[in-house]
Amino acid sequence: MEKCPMCKKGYLKKIVNKEVIYGVYLGDFPAKKCSFCNETWVDGKTMEKIEKIAKEKGIWGLGAKTKITKTGNSLAVRIPKKIVDYLKLKNGEEAYIHPEDRKLIIEAKS
Repeated sequence: MEKCPMCKKGYLKKIVNKEVIYGVYLGDFPAKKCSFCNETWVDGKTMEKIEKIAKEKGIWGLGAKTKITKTGNSLAVRIPKKIVDYLKLKNGEEAYIHPEDRKLIIEAKS
């Protein structure tokens, strides 16, 4: 059996992995998963297929860093244009915001 290159403790097992990026289902693909750390790997050709589907769905590269800035007595988060465009957000649109673990969840109301 092939040893896990990440944790060096577990062994890799062939699986079919459900690929989801930013909550968008991309399909089921062959992968290997570590029996100890649960890390998964796909080969280069499979990654190219996943990337192609993600690009077709408009989600490839949507993640971005942003700054939290002070505005009056509150803090504001700027939403990058590529995310605004993907979600079709509008200025003045209402959103719902809440914490989840150490994440900040902002849900567009449209």
